[in-house]
Amino acid sequence: MRIVAGERKGTRLLAPPGRGTRPTPDRVREALFAILADVGDARVLEPFAGTGALGFEALSRGAAEAVFCELDAAALGVLRENAARLRYADRCTIKRQDGRRRLAADSAAGVTYDLIFLDPPYRFLNERAHELQKLAERLAAKLKPEAWVIFRHDAADRLELPALRRADERTYGGMALEFLTRP
Repeated sequence: MRIVAGERKGTRLLAPPGRGTRPTPDRVREALFAILADVGDARVLEPFAGTGALGFEALSRGAAEAVFCELDAAALGVLRENAARLRYADRCTIKRQDGRRRLAADSAAGVTYDLIFLDPPYRFLNERAHELQKLAERLAAKLKPEAWVIFRHDAADRLELPALRRADERTYGGMALEFLTRP
């Protein structure tokens, strides 16, 4: 796994060994960012960060800032190590925090994002779909008009998030990416 493009193109990213994280493959990140086109100066949030591959890719392509939330201690260590390797420690915030709580707190404080990578663990998606629907409602209320929520999930799973508008959807093997905006 590596940074696909931008100022840190080719830099390898670390992943926690045997932890069940499923980083977005290089070719899918490349396609995703080709669709998004310009992420320059964006404020990015990864509420279920894992390795942080999507947020670090955005930083490499010119995003101004990225906020990473992760609960797993091993993944948190890898996030910090990746930030240091990429020399992005000054442009990112890494929190051992539930991403849903971060969004709720940011929403209450009026903090907004331009790009949110919503990539919950697949088991979370299956077991707690109602929580993701509530999260989508909070997101919709605070999203900037031009902001994007990229929702990654198993292509076999279908979760309706009626609070957000599906502008596009792409499937890559067994993975789906939904491009969501404000209604």
